[in-house]
Amino acid sequence: MTPTPPHSHPSIPTALTIAGSDSGGGAGLQADLKAFQANGVYGMSVVTAVTAQNSQGVTAAFDLPTDLVTAQLDAVVDDFPIGAVKTGMLSSAVLIETVADGLERHRLTPVVVDPVMISTSGFALLQPDDVEALTTRMLPLADLLTPNTHEAEALAGFPVRTLTDARRAAEALVTKGSRAVLVKGGHLEGEGDAVDVLVDAEGERLYRAPRIDTPHTHGTGCTYASAIAANLAKGFALREAIARAKTYLTEAIRHALPLGHGHGPTHHFWFLTGEEAVSHGG
Repeated sequence: MTPTPPHSHPSIPTALTIAGSDSGGGAGLQADLKAFQANGVYGMSVVTAVTAQNSQGVTAAFDLPTDLVTAQLDAVVDDFPIGAVKTGMLSSAVLIETVADGLERHRLTPVVVDPVMISTSGFALLQPDDVEALTTRMLPLADLLTPNTHEAEALAGFPVRTLTDARRAAEALVTKGSRAVLVKGGHLEGEGDAVDVLVDAEGERLYRAPRIDTPHTHGTGCTYASAIAANLAKGFALREAIARAKTYLTEAIRHALPLGHGHGPTHHFWFLTGEEAVSHGG
């Protein structure tokens, strides 16, 4: 057989996460990488921060030096094709500036921005004073912004409680620079389903799925955004990429893992039985 040239295009799409580390493995870049792989994409990572956390909450966080963040990004981009980028925890204005500069310098696209601001347990992952930097630097780089209702409130500047509020917030955030906005409405008042609102150049689209009654939803936001990025890397148009990611996430929540003493993680590989390695001789 003729060996594959070392710099030929790979047979698998690729995606890059720029995010913080979750020591519990349910969220952050660990969830991103699992979601990439589960959706058929090879994942790479740039670590922005390290958190001490588990299913019950975040107890500490440490931002990496910006020169190390830049070095990671340069190293990955210099050697690998990048099919899509997903950003997560950018916990300070200086980190936001560093990542935005890197995305612009390397002209990376498409970019899915998950504006991580606060953990489920209430730990601040982005200080209020730094929200302006996120708005002015990251939103204009976002091919898709994926805030939950709390993040949409902070960015849009008004309460987001109902589907009407979510629509207004998505429209407002498009005017702030994002090319498309998906407000995740898993807990909107008056809605029996988990309904998300997309506003893009084509207008509005709603994505509905059954609301699953489980406390084990740690990392759903990271997983959703990463699944969207993975499908964009595979060449799907934005609306189809979201639809595919929504279906994947719903099943990952349905098969969530009751690990730990708090909010367990979603099951990124719910479609595997655990015997695959054996069947392949592993």
